[in-house]
Amino acid sequence: MNDRERFNATMHYQPRDRSPICDFGFWKETITLWYDQGLPRNVNPCNSDMFFGMDFGLDWIGAGVNVGLEPLFDEVVLEDRGDYEIVQQIDGVRVLRKKFMGTIPQHQGHLLVDRESWEKHYKPRLDPTTPRRYPADWDSRVRNWRNPKRGNVVVLPAGSLYGWIRDWMGLEAVSLLVYDDPALFEEMVTTIADCVIGVLTRVLDTGGHFDAVAMWEDMCYRAGPLLSPQHFKRYLVPHYRRISDLARSHGVDVLWVDCDGKIDELIPLWLDAGINCMFPVEVGTWGADPMAYRKKYGKDLLMLGGFDKRILAGSKEAIEAEVRRLTPLVEEGGYIGFCDHRVPPDVPLENYVFYLETVRKLWGHGINLKPMGQLEAPLGQDGLG
Repeated sequence: MNDRERFNATMHYQPRDRSPICDFGFWKETITLWYDQGLPRNVNPCNSDMFFGMDFGLDWIGAGVNVGLEPLFDEVVLEDRGDYEIVQQIDGVRVLRKKFMGTIPQHQGHLLVDRESWEKHYKPRLDPTTPRRYPADWDSRVRNWRNPKRGNVVVLPAGSLYGWIRDWMGLEAVSLLVYDDPALFEEMVTTIADCVIGVLTRVLDTGGHFDAVAMWEDMCYRAGPLLSPQHFKRYLVPHYRRISDLARSHGVDVLWVDCDGKIDELIPLWLDAGINCMFPVEVGTWGADPMAYRKKYGKDLLMLGGFDKRILAGSKEAIEAEVRRLTPLVEEGGYIGFCDHRVPPDVPLENYVFYLETVRKLWGHGINLKPMGQLEAPLGQDGLG
């Protein structure tokens, strides 16, 4: 089987030769630190999937189209503070970020503070007809999308109905906005959804064959959602449904949302709205478990991820035990296992290689595996998204 056949068979509980072998990438510092642990210095985030023998990467999605801000803001370093710097990001947000071994940047200021700034800085950047949203190689991509025998997985982007607004305004501001000016919040959500649907409609109308739709929210933390389920149902669910209905009307029935944190209260609401796959099933201190989710939701819930990244930093015995524990779920289908977020820099290269070797044996059964340690793509491989 090729990558696409294997992915689709897995996500539809159909017979396949084996489970896909993939990962969600690394912290930018991880590969840098691994150089001193023996990783060849010509390995980088752009070719690491090939080097580690992945079937495909989950650190790329989009099919070359942009459903978000267009144009983006210029990224500008506003102040150098030694190990830290103040930066205006491409989403217009000013943050304090660490230059090396940083985690989540600290927000320092926002352009989006009220209706006036929304209409000036953000709303004009969410026009789905903007030509630059679409790739210069549109025609070649369309030919690839239409090819029913192609081997590569193509995942369409569907943006973020809450997470982007939270980033653009800050968590406190968006939390107050839902109560102080719900009409503005609803307008923001609707405008984003309209932009997403406008772009996806053009892509889907090409007659292409697409494999999944991906969204990003990160709207939960260790204790639960950042937006109440009541507001979620009122403001977000109708637009999730618009997106999922559009995708399904064109034969795309795998729709995932990338959300960290404790997602338990939102899973049934996403399912009701047609979003049927959770990614990356972050285990966290709250103890999320893909095995427990399968028991609760059955085959209605698809999952990606769910291997606790903290285990990768521990013993090889613990790594093998977790791979074996998840194996029945991998074999059942509807689930592709990998590190529950990007592999962090405290994971030794030796441990990661051991994890991959174990996965390739127990989940891959040694069948049709791509070689590890190579950086040359096979002749004729078409990487168009």
